[in-house]
Amino acid sequence: MTGDSLIPIGALLLVACLIAIVTRRLGLPYIVGLVVAGILIPFLPNAPQLPLSRDLIFEGFLPPLVFEAALQLEWKRFRRELPLTLTLALAGVAIAAGIVAAGMHYLAGWSLIGAAIFGVLIAATDPVSVIASFRELNAEPRLRMVVESESLLNDAVVAVAFAVLAGIAAGGATSFPGAIAEFAWTALVGLGVGIAASAAVLAVVGRTSDPLVEIALTTIAAYGSFLIAERLHGSGVLASLTAGLVIGNVGWSRAISPASRKHVEIAWDFLAFLANSFVFILIGMNTAEQPLQIVGLAVAGIAILLVLAGRAASIYALAPLFARTRLRLSGAYQHILFWGGLRGALALALALAVPASVAERWPIIITAFIVVAFSILVQGLTMPWLVRRLGVCASDSEATPAIAGERAGG
Repeated sequence: MTGDSLIPIGALLLVACLIAIVTRRLGLPYIVGLVVAGILIPFLPNAPQLPLSRDLIFEGFLPPLVFEAALQLEWKRFRRELPLTLTLALAGVAIAAGIVAAGMHYLAGWSLIGAAIFGVLIAATDPVSVIASFRELNAEPRLRMVVESESLLNDAVVAVAFAVLAGIAAGGATSFPGAIAEFAWTALVGLGVGIAASAAVLAVVGRTSDPLVEIALTTIAAYGSFLIAERLHGSGVLASLTAGLVIGNVGWSRAISPASRKHVEIAWDFLAFLANSFVFILIGMNTAEQPLQIVGLAVAGIAILLVLAGRAASIYALAPLFARTRLRLSGAYQHILFWGGLRGALALALALAVPASVAERWPIIITAFIVVAFSILVQGLTMPWLVRRLGVCASDSEATPAIAGERAGG
């Protein structure tokens, strides 16, 4: 990598820092500023050309974002909400994906496999987007926990389901038992690799109190678990999520020294800030450069409405199941979960990974960019107003200090 090639990267990092300062002072979501800046950059003279590829998102940005988000989850609170969040992740993804797939097949004329793949990849609430918004808004602790947990589990479920559908599209098993077996293998490999990688790292971390070594080892856990799981045809997202959850709970109490914990957390805040900054600027830049005429306004509008309808159905249909339990979701929480279902890097990474054998590959990619841009710019921009309107901001005593982009990512 030459000095000239580093100039655009340095310029984008400077832009991200300026946006962090400005959006913090204006009280706007940081990711909205990043995407807007990204959309405007291609129109500048001699603008840098930085394509957003599947490998860049999957192997560069997702591991630290997913790992850092899981690292912050407290196991006791995560486990308490698990029946609710797992239901929203599993059944919710199925409902949302089904509605989008059916609509794109019958209304847009896409093939069944193309519509199904798009329905799945766009069904998850991407933790990169959701966690960035809600942590900046300082929403109530339980709301943040539900949103973060559900988005991370959604992330894992969609990644696994997409792998199965992509395999079918590429000529893999088409029987229902075969698809179920592939789903189970993808999930179990991801889970197993995440546990094994975190256990190995914790065994070594327990022998040192050097914060630099501990930071390096947790970085190995984040990227190593992700890449190994992917090589074994498992879910890298689930592996990195599991590794982060184990290290963030077992590691803090048994392996990572208390003196080093603060250093490790700050390092991961910084890594998440970097990944978040680049991924959302690149989303904006690449959205502006998409040949949107290939899809057309009608199909784009249909896709946006279907995604919103699918998310609404998954939240409002499943929340009543817990109405008489301690996991009850208030009306305000349901509204925020619905409108806060932003899409982001994961949807685009999966769209870019759609097999060439799928006839609608390019329409899927372009439509995914449109839906992601809409969710960030429209839903993301109105989230501060909605959270304040519904009165679910944490009180001063519960507030946690936040800077733009702090712990923003998944």
